[in-house]
Amino acid sequence: MPIFNDGIAETVLPGQGLVETDVVIIGSGPAGASMALALSRLGIKNIMLTKYRWTANTPRAHITNQRAMEFFRELGIEEQVKADSTPHHLIGDTVFCTSIAGEELGRILTWGTSPERHADYEAASPTLNCDIPQTYLEPILVKNATMAGTQTRFSSEYLSHVQDAEGVTVRVLDRVSGLEFSVRGKYLYAADGARSKVAEEIGLDFEGAMDIAGSMNITFKADIAPLVNHRPSVLYWVVQPGANVGGIGTGLVRMVRPWNEWLIVWGYDINGPTPDITEEMATEIVRNLLGMPDLDIEITGYSLWGVNEMYATTLQRGRVFCGGDAIHRHPPSNGLGSNTSVQDSYNLAWKIASVIKGYAGSELLETYTPERAPVAKQIVLRANKSSREFADIFTALGFDKAENEQQMAEEIRSRKDNTPEARQKRNALAKALKLKDYEFNSHGVEMGQFYESSAVLSSGMKKSAPTRDPELYYHPSTFPGSPLPHVWVGDNNRKYSTLDLCPSSQFTLITGISGQAWAEAAEKVAAHLDIPLKAVVIGPGREVTDLYFDWERAREIDEDGVLLVRPDKIIAWRSICSVKDPVSTLTEVLNSVLSRQA
Repeated sequence: MPIFNDGIAETVLPGQGLVETDVVIIGSGPAGASMALALSRLGIKNIMLTKYRWTANTPRAHITNQRAMEFFRELGIEEQVKADSTPHHLIGDTVFCTSIAGEELGRILTWGTSPERHADYEAASPTLNCDIPQTYLEPILVKNATMAGTQTRFSSEYLSHVQDAEGVTVRVLDRVSGLEFSVRGKYLYAADGARSKVAEEIGLDFEGAMDIAGSMNITFKADIAPLVNHRPSVLYWVVQPGANVGGIGTGLVRMVRPWNEWLIVWGYDINGPTPDITEEMATEIVRNLLGMPDLDIEITGYSLWGVNEMYATTLQRGRVFCGGDAIHRHPPSNGLGSNTSVQDSYNLAWKIASVIKGYAGSELLETYTPERAPVAKQIVLRANKSSREFADIFTALGFDKAENEQQMAEEIRSRKDNTPEARQKRNALAKALKLKDYEFNSHGVEMGQFYESSAVLSSGMKKSAPTRDPELYYHPSTFPGSPLPHVWVGDNNRKYSTLDLCPSSQFTLITGISGQAWAEAAEKVAAHLDIPLKAVVIGPGREVTDLYFDWERAREIDEDGVLLVRPDKIIAWRSICSVKDPVSTLTEVLNSVLSRQA
């Protein structure tokens, strides 16, 4: 079977001996392909296996937040992602209506597109969020990973694995030939989805439940630009009680490509009979939710899926790690799934590379669970809570008082009356829609991951409490465990983000002119410990200047202080001011962060 590397087909045939690599990756979705790309950029050999013959065949994940875009920026594919995406300014007019052609109940500006929130998003990152369906994102990730060195094998199904003190041997089925073969790596990264076979085999600990509700996806093509291009969005929520084909009264019409490719999400009772979807049934659901009974549409696919509320509390067993949907299983609310999957891989890739290259101890890998498991829990609970918060809209409309379809329709109509009761209903609906900011403008959830582990040294200090709601608002900080804050720096010829100063191939030390001793110490320590470490001095006359004096306000340290930034742009340690012996201090810090033997 051909495996593509830098555009050249190589042949590794089943039955011709053991295939060896550094890391075996199961799954080519956002988590698996991101891990492959990150490892290949770091010079770590890896083989990515997927049982499918190609990448995602349905749109699935789509909202791509700023943290994921920062990863894509670091890995050199930001512009490719932007070119295939619906840009930030076209994704925000989230509409609530009785049908696309029918009456609006209200709309809210989402994903940071409102004047009130846009500045927060602009200030937080060098790149904005966008919408790119998984069918477009996965090929970009897989192509670039393969071009960078990943050996990518399609139609190759994971069967089992055995690990020992030196590595992991993975048994694989070639689904084309029907033959089995084995791949051996130092580590195994399983990104094999919400029904992860690997997670089950290694006995990861989970909390929560699977299949707590049922949903169906219907993809279709129809040009409805006249109904939506004046209120551009990726999400149009339809409240349509008593719809005559299945469902539970509300549906989502999601834009895939503006404005002629769409996906409908329609719920069903998971405790009842499983719906037998036909093209006729799918067509009727689409026409009902669009409110256009005679519209000519093309059904391109349909499927059923279960809503989950489950997260792993352990992410690793020995040399085997899990990431992506395998460890956080939740509905698509908040658009957190693929973004968190990408960040799982970004967190772990540099750690694996550091251990394989010999400048970190293997205990560094044990920081994956304490850093990423809390994030898995947070997003699973937040996504499910967001789904449940739709009940406030139904209550505001008065559905809790209605006993049938006709009464629900009357409750919707009565909000327009000039009565005290209708006025109260209008106020309640406005409040219920405002609550959806926790789903659609949850900037703090998207950006505010904070790590606590042995790979972060906080010197026993506690991070200060946020001044605004930590779910809605991102609070940049240089406290160890926080992502490096973004500000624009540069010189009179160039402008770039502070994030661009810290590539994933190295540790970066950031200081000011008065902290020159730190920069000199960094050079000595890097040579002594044989680790990739470089210093950046920010100040006038230096290669990097604080153009707007924003760094001075953001750094939270004195000019002679220092920040140590990990390859994943997380602050590993900081010193507020200078110290007597920066060489020994920095040596001790790096030995600790990297779990090195003294």
